[in-house]
Amino acid sequence: MTLPRLRPLAIVVSGALFIVALVVAASGTDRALPSAAYASSIDAAPSVALRAERLTRAAATFRGGLVTTSTGETVDVRVSDALPAEATPESWAEFLTGLTHGSEITLLTTYIATLDEVQEICGSRALGCYSRDQMVASGDTTVPDGSPEEVVRHEYGHHIAMHRLNAPWVAIDWGPKNWASAADVCARTTRKEAFPGDEGSNYARNPGEAWAEVYRLMDERKARITAATWPIIAPSFYPTEAALQAAERDVLQPWRAGKTTLFTRVFGKATKKVWLIPLPTPLDGDLRITATVPNGANPEIALVAANRNTVIRRAQWVGQRVKSLTGSVCGQRALFVRVTQRGALGRVRVSAATP
Repeated sequence: MTLPRLRPLAIVVSGALFIVALVVAASGTDRALPSAAYASSIDAAPSVALRAERLTRAAATFRGGLVTTSTGETVDVRVSDALPAEATPESWAEFLTGLTHGSEITLLTTYIATLDEVQEICGSRALGCYSRDQMVASGDTTVPDGSPEEVVRHEYGHHIAMHRLNAPWVAIDWGPKNWASAADVCARTTRKEAFPGDEGSNYARNPGEAWAEVYRLMDERKARITAATWPIIAPSFYPTEAALQAAERDVLQPWRAGKTTLFTRVFGKATKKVWLIPLPTPLDGDLRITATVPNGANPEIALVAANRNTVIRRAQWVGQRVKSLTGSVCGQRALFVRVTQRGALGRVRVSAATP
């Protein structure tokens, strides 16, 4: 079937246009030097209106639509009429449902186009692009810079990130929670070794792009493709085994919210004055410690490092019997809450909300 002309692959939110596109990465001291790269985001800027206009005018027609695959899933795939007849919506639909995925796959509309059509839509050096729930990828098998399957895998990684959480950060820029924590994105960003959302000179050190490439490698490995390449992202982001496993968890068992654990101790005359509460923190994100203390007590409540001595932050009074502190886990994988008894004896309850 012939579908109407491709509409703009963009989402406008509060005046901002968001597109993820395959473009050439900039060079740098900690970067590969590719001939082509994968994804970039374009925020509101003077050129965006022109890009939206170009998307609207894209001179491409597509065959396909909703396809039910052998897995029983229904996906929306459209293939350019300019591509050979053997490039069918059905074959690409089977490929998509063969990727490591979750329920987000049913939200995606995929356009497989010629390289010229992709570059008309996504940019002059693009191999593909992604906007919220819409993906364009080159189906041209003669392009030397990357196979169509590699491009689709990378862009599908962005689709996954769009539908995953990593509070307090945005997953499409930082990567989803499990992988971003395993890859130490927060600490790297603090040290200015990673640049979330930077699609310019620091493209190769943008964790949102690193995530998409890690997803590609993870899925290729599951497909028993062993000729892994890493052409566009800084070598420091090349995934460890733990990072690959974390990436798979983000797809199949995504993080949805943190957890809260309650600890209680009664301080008596014979009780040790210092209570150390181990606090495993495998994931980065928001942290809140709240302590309810007896009337007349004034214990020190502190978050301390793994060495049990270095104070990261002390709790302050927020109520008549309540002390609290907030902060972020940022690369620390083991912390302690230290309660030092002072004043009246009695029951102390500590609530720890971790990512």
